[in-house]
Amino acid sequence: SPTLNSELKFTLAVLVFLAVLMVLVVVITVFGNGLVILAFLVNKNLRHRSNYFFLNLAISDFIVGAFCIPLYIPYILTGKWKFGRHVCQLWLVVDYLMCTASAFNIVLISYDRFLSVTKAVTYRIEQKMTSNTVAKMLAIWVFAFLIYGPSLIIWEHVVDKNITHDGNCYAGFHNNWYFLLCASVFEFFIPCIFVAYFNIQIYQDIQNRQRIRLQSTVTCSKQMSVSSTGNKVLMADHCSLKEEVSSHDLETQDSTSTSSRTVMQSLGTSRRHVARGYSVTPDKDQSVGPRMKTKSKLDRDKKIAKSLAIIVFVFVICWAPYSLLMIVRAACYEGCIHESMYEITFWLLWLNSSVNPFLYPLCHARFRQAFRKILCPKKIEVLTPAQSVS
Repeated sequence: SPTLNSELKFTLAVLVFLAVLMVLVVVITVFGNGLVILAFLVNKNLRHRSNYFFLNLAISDFIVGAFCIPLYIPYILTGKWKFGRHVCQLWLVVDYLMCTASAFNIVLISYDRFLSVTKAVTYRIEQKMTSNTVAKMLAIWVFAFLIYGPSLIIWEHVVDKNITHDGNCYAGFHNNWYFLLCASVFEFFIPCIFVAYFNIQIYQDIQNRQRIRLQSTVTCSKQMSVSSTGNKVLMADHCSLKEEVSSHDLETQDSTSTSSRTVMQSLGTSRRHVARGYSVTPDKDQSVGPRMKTKSKLDRDKKIAKSLAIIVFVFVICWAPYSLLMIVRAACYEGCIHESMYEITFWLLWLNSSVNPFLYPLCHARFRQAFRKILCPKKIEVLTPAQSVS
């Protein structure tokens, strides 16, 4: 900002403290996102559709920590941009591009989770379509560049104003309220609405399936209580299969008819067993399998919803202050917002890139396993045989 030199003055102690803190942010951001990228290179179990979107997010966050923040540290500490006009323009383009791409990747991850939970059949079919995944990843970068890239490149020539005036490096539209409002709508507000919609749909889908599963269990329990011993086997098998079919969002007639045939075949088998007088004990009751499978899928979807909710919550906390303050600051021409407040929200935006990679191991077992394999390979080698024996 042009007011950087006049408003931000640091004592030596504060200067050293800020320098250490900023370097620490760089190290954490580069290390965390580099670890995610490395995990994809060494662990083949992570290379499926949804995790490729995490890779795309890690790449953008890694560049923020490796390029954008290091160039800003001497600028904020000295109050002077010392790298020239061309590097300034490159830094602005890369910084806006990476931050916007990071926000768009959060939307893409939310959409992917939305499909995996609410449209499981279609999602499994599209899992093998690698070209579709790559196209979405590339589209994120194209759209992110179109938000700010052309304006950053041509704005200086349109308004005939040097972006490195008086030792500063700033975007030419930093005081243009109309442009910043429109850009913020596409960069933050619309993504936030999409992410909220996807999360609400995921939550409602899980709630509906829980309600259906509970109703099915209660109904079957009442029916079994008035049945004879022989019919209990038939009724339990029927109820568990009915529960499995009703708990899934079957999207095609083929999948529905296949499930119906499975139910009829199982019922027929149960009838033959009862007619022949076979004794089926509860421990060997095959109806437990479908119930456990249904419960396992429901639990997995709950974990997906929780992990996504954490990532989205952090995204909103980090992005909302900057997006709102940037618009207010431009509207009042920097007169109502102190520069230090703007800097705090600016760094909060970058901290999102530092926090993102640490959300993966907390929410995904495969990431935890991959990170342990990279950081503690000897420990993993020792534990694996013991685990296999147990």
